Amino acid sequence: MRMMKVHAKEIATVTPPHDDHAGSDRTELRTIFDKYAHHIYQNENYMTPHEFLQDYLCYLKGDNIETKTLDILSSLVDLNKDQKITFTEFQQFESLLLASDSLYRLAFQLFDKTGQGLITFESFQDIITSTAFYKKFPFNFDSEFITLHFGAKRQRQINYKDFTQILLDFIDEQTIQAFKTMDKSNQGYITLKNFDYILKELRQYQLTDFITEHLYDIVKITNYNLDNSTHITFPYFMAFLQLLNNLELMKKIYLQACLKHSAHFKQQIAISKQEFLNEAQHFPRTTPLQCDILFSIIQLLYQQGVGDLKKDKVEITLKDFDLISQNERQMPYRIKTQIIDEQYQIERQGIGMKVLESGYRFALGSIAGAVGATAVYPIDLVKTRMQNQRSGSIVGERMYRSSLDCFKKVVRHEGVFGLYRGLVPQLVGVAPEKAIKLTMNDFIRDRLTEKDGTIPVWCEVVAGGCAGASQVTFTNPLEIVKIRLQVAGEIQTAPRPSAIQVVRELGFLGLYKGAKACFLRDIPFSAIYFPVYAHTKKSMANEHGYNDPKSLFLSGLLAGIPAAGLCTPADVIKTRLQVVARKGQTAYLGVTDAAIKIFREEGWTAFWKGRRYCSGARMFRSSPQFGFTLLTYELLQRFLNVDFHGRKPQGSQTAGAGRDKQQTMSRTILSSTNPDHVGGFHLALATFEGIEARFGLAFPKYKTSSMNEPAHSTQTPQLTSLLGISTTTRPATLLPKHNQ
Repeated sequence: MRMMKVHAKEIATVTPPHDDHAGSDRTELRTIFDKYAHHIYQNENYMTPHEFLQDYLCYLKGDNIETKTLDILSSLVDLNKDQKITFTEFQQFESLLLASDSLYRLAFQLFDKTGQGLITFESFQDIITSTAFYKKFPFNFDSEFITLHFGAKRQRQINYKDFTQILLDFIDEQTIQAFKTMDKSNQGYITLKNFDYILKELRQYQLTDFITEHLYDIVKITNYNLDNSTHITFPYFMAFLQLLNNLELMKKIYLQACLKHSAHFKQQIAISKQEFLNEAQHFPRTTPLQCDILFSIIQLLYQQGVGDLKKDKVEITLKDFDLISQNERQMPYRIKTQIIDEQYQIERQGIGMKVLESGYRFALGSIAGAVGATAVYPIDLVKTRMQNQRSGSIVGERMYRSSLDCFKKVVRHEGVFGLYRGLVPQLVGVAPEKAIKLTMNDFIRDRLTEKDGTIPVWCEVVAGGCAGASQVTFTNPLEIVKIRLQVAGEIQTAPRPSAIQVVRELGFLGLYKGAKACFLRDIPFSAIYFPVYAHTKKSMANEHGYNDPKSLFLSGLLAGIPAAGLCTPADVIKTRLQVVARKGQTAYLGVTDAAIKIFREEGWTAFWKGRRYCSGARMFRSSPQFGFTLLTYELLQRFLNVDFHGRKPQGSQTAGAGRDKQQTMSRTILSSTNPDHVGGFHLALATFEGIEARFGLAFPKYKTSSMNEPAHSTQTPQLTSLLGISTTTRPATLLPKHNQ
């Protein structure tokens, strides 16, 4: 047992290259661990591997989970193989997830059944035969590959460093054996249909949607075999696989070719096939056949209109590599690199760039605020008149039975333009108001966001509260002018003042009348609204983590309901303080005085106006207003997509081009949203799925096909569905004519 514990510590201890890889705070980890560890052994809390995997990591939860798969993956988290996850192991596993070679280390844990740091042939065979792929392509354990690595008598044991190379070689060996299985007559080629089947079953994680859907056309364009383009020779088979494995190397060749043009080149510089081949000669592992296949894919991209450039001859740009290797960016090491790079940029963002970024957000917020205010201004006017309506009436003052009745009477007596009375000062004020609120919320969120890109809920609340407070100082004067103008039309015989007359009448201090009530309303409103919006938007994103305009608008709309509804009493008090008390109406001296007098004279329902009129009108106005505002704000960010070398505000992540447009930020797709998943645990899901996809170690998750599992889930790693990769095989009746 002592040797096993030493091994667990050895493989889990990580020395990060710099602070960005540092694990979570020990105290925070301890608190989270004690929340889930319900068992005690020798005065020490622990949880079982199953509890750790299912309850804490929320992985493989359900009643129909395949028992052996659960046991195999549970052994992955049980570093000491003693069926007890102690706090020490909990800490070690979190560090292990942050290791630069975490995929290989965790894969090693699958095969190391005893925890001694060595893998036997029996363990290797047991894991491989348990995979879903083994049922489709049984691996030959009597092959020379096994003899070379485990010896003729299968007695050699494999350490971690040897294992990393064996695992990589195994992927190629498995694919080669699949080719031999399909080549039943040993003629050195397989059909295009079989080639498509092998790639989709064994190399799906390396294929984008575009390559998957156009594989037949890619082969046809390459035209490597003039006799029969439906036959895939073994050299072509290997060249295609090596191209998929070496796309990063191909990108390096492209960059080197760019340097021949200029030492300072732009990303979109186009390189011809001949220039690419000339540079590829300096890279021994690259062949002309691989280059032919690469440029066949690029040619098809342009023919299908996915590429940005239209040209007579086929040329490759840096963006093309992103289109054909996009799925690679979803791997956990890519996610960690992305987080580190973003944090590196943020820490080194200059003062000038910060000022420009804030100005940019302010400008977008101004436009978005004006759009939102204009869209719902008639509702706002009705809301204000309903809030100002007292229980009694005075001569010349119309009483409104409902919000609809108010709307009808305004149109009847004041015309359609009466619904927009006070809009001009409102637009003058609402543009900077919403700009300040949105900019301040983004600014505070950026400062409170953790290095791994997550932000605690309490920080979201603080950011929203600061945003609400910041707007009051600027907007209270404009708010009081707007309200005075909105209620001016209620008395038919009274003169209707202009905005300038209202300002002169109030004076400087009068412009801030009701400011306390504004703080009382706007701080809790924003503290509720922005966190609810952020979480609603995340929950309404599709399986790729992408929000379309409809989900953005609905998120803003739904978030406004609780924020506006709960803050209605403060809004009623603010309105009463800011309007001029007419003859016979009660005058209010302040927030407390207004609250007491309203309650005494009209009862508690006056704060809600029966919860049908005032509260309903407020929610009916605020919810769609913020829906339009946030929709405009986020779409503007996506359209302009200006990079200030800082953290992108929410909604600025654009989708890719063409068929890959739903492939958005990697960590949005695979990183955990559970607040208890801190540090390395934030990437646990991505790491588990990465092991399945990267190494083909996918296991049947369910005992039988059921409602819990798609029909293909025992064959395809869950990661492929998360990335939006098609897993269906093209029916024979739909195959191109050259494959019939």
